[in-house]
Amino acid sequence: MAEEEPKHHHSLFHHNKEENQGPVDHKKEEKHHKHLEHLSEGAAAAGGVYALHEKHKEKKDPEHAHKHKIEEEVLGTAAVGAGGLAFHEKHKRKEDKKEQKAEGKHHHLF
Repeated sequence: MAEEEPKHHHSLFHHNKEENQGPVDHKKEEKHHKHLEHLSEGAAAAGGVYALHEKHKEKKDPEHAHKHKIEEEVLGTAAVGAGGLAFHEKHKRKEDKKEQKAEGKHHHLF
């Protein structure tokens, strides 16, 4: 029998990806968090608007009111989750900015 090459396990998650990569580019990190924050704000707004649309359809279409009510609740929940992500990204951006300032300062005793 010929020797088989060991199979590599490809995971979706790379837990050790960020370890030992050297210095952190704070500008890039801040830009990344700001971008994700804006995307999640847009998603929250879109989810909220669509939830209101479903609420309107619920009133106008009594035959399928239950379906519209469920869709409204799901979209409302998604909007709240996107808002939470926006809040999280804003916090990470501020944290990264604070870390950047801390690295740039040198403490002089005299």
